[in-house]
Amino acid sequence: MSSWSLGISAVLLSLERICYVWAWRAPDSFRKFCEHRFVAHFGEPTQVLQKLFYGFKAIQLTVFFGWCYWYGGHGGEALWLAIGSALILIGQALNFSVFYRLGRVGVFYGVKFGYHVPWRRDFPFSLLKHPQYVGALVSIWGFFWPCGFRMRIGLRCRPSKRCITPWRPV
Repeated sequence: MSSWSLGISAVLLSLERICYVWAWRAPDSFRKFCEHRFVAHFGEPTQVLQKLFYGFKAIQLTVFFGWCYWYGGHGGEALWLAIGSALILIGQALNFSVFYRLGRVGVFYGVKFGYHVPWRRDFPFSLLKHPQYVGALVSIWGFFWPCGFRMRIGLRCRPSKRCITPWRPV
């Protein structure tokens, strides 16, 4: 993976965080953006965030699959696939539980746009303070685990799976 593709990947993956920070910290500005004629047909701010969420997930999967294509290693081993699958299931169970408990308005910052979102103490919030973040992280680990990201420090692997030391030219 070249420096350019790494930089482009970082920028694309950053868009989601930037958007969510914007909606959370400047909800009036985000609401005004949602009223723009090109955006308004997607709905009110929580609906716009939900649609952006789907776009961000498509970007993430594209970058993740690309990363695994270039740097993946042990993809076919049953044990690693089982561990990765279990992590993804656990992570997604947490994420779906958050969506179930809070609904679209709660998940997509409805409280910042004037909606009443009740505080929840039942599962998954009874288990973790931030179950959606933990679920996302565990899912990402599960995705990358079977792709061979158990490499030794100091080695980089090419798509040919041939590892080289950092001192040799790539």
